[in-house]
Amino acid sequence: MRDPYEVLGVPRSATADDIKKSFRRLAKKLHPDANKNDPKSAARFAELNSAHEILGDEDKRKAFDRGEIDAEGKPRFQGFGGQRGGPQQGFDREGGFETFTWGPEGARRSRAGAGAGVGGFEDILKDMFGGRAGAGQGRRGGFGTQFEPEDFHEPPSGHDVTAVVTITLPEAAKGTSRRVHLPTGKDVEVKIPAGLTSGQQIRLKGQGLPGPGAIGDALITINIAPHPLFEREGANLRIELPITLYEATLGAKIRVPTLEGAVELAIPAGTSSGRTFRIKGKGIAGKGSAGDLFATVRIVLPEQSDSELDELMRKWRDKKPYDPRSGMT
Repeated sequence: MRDPYEVLGVPRSATADDIKKSFRRLAKKLHPDANKNDPKSAARFAELNSAHEILGDEDKRKAFDRGEIDAEGKPRFQGFGGQRGGPQQGFDREGGFETFTWGPEGARRSRAGAGAGVGGFEDILKDMFGGRAGAGQGRRGGFGTQFEPEDFHEPPSGHDVTAVVTITLPEAAKGTSRRVHLPTGKDVEVKIPAGLTSGQQIRLKGQGLPGPGAIGDALITINIAPHPLFEREGANLRIELPITLYEATLGAKIRVPTLEGAVELAIPAGTSSGRTFRIKGKGIAGKGSAGDLFATVRIVLPEQSDSELDELMRKWRDKKPYDPRSGMT
């Protein structure tokens, strides 16, 4: 994937607010709903979301800037034997044992000397052999390590793996499926049920890495991309609805977009900017009834200056003044 700064079109010195503004601008421009005739729009939109997942998160952005993760959010550090993540071990030149641990702050290194005895090496062997390394062998090879007794039984466990899937808001509302590439190297088809929210996880049993006596699971975290029109609040949706000055003054019937197509909404005469209308059942479907769509109107004046409108407003101001802020202190 390209450099996330390049994808979002911001410099490395950009503030968090700059990144957010650029992301929202590009999300509206590149959203597949706005580019239905462009087969590559979905890929560009997915790349944009991946870039925002890194730069929009303060910790991930710092890790990327330090070179600890790549443009896909994967650790750049390679342990011994090409292993990624988790503790990595190896002998150093002085005959001691080093342990590398990958965490939120990057790679950390700790060292136990060759004569350190019970310290680091015992823990490493326990990790390698599931806590039963050399049980009953006592001191051996000069390490002086005392191992677990014969009757110790650790419950079988595997190693879970994680992946993130980004879907659109309409897909979250209706449900969808995705082909996901797991850290194990395997591709799986994931069915995503309707109604999930960002951050929820889907567990795939037995799709993780093997451990002592068992295989772990795959945890798929769902990320819902921002929509250019709708904001989600649980099962409800919100939309900002621009209307003209004459529609607000005289009233009108206008078309309001929903996830299932446009519906007609009656705007009463004398509607003020900021008034919110509730459209029942046009939110996100749930186990019971669907949520609602809340449309908040915003009066928009013509882009070009109009002398007749200006003159009318001056006459109105002089003959029929009113103060909407009279109750404010």
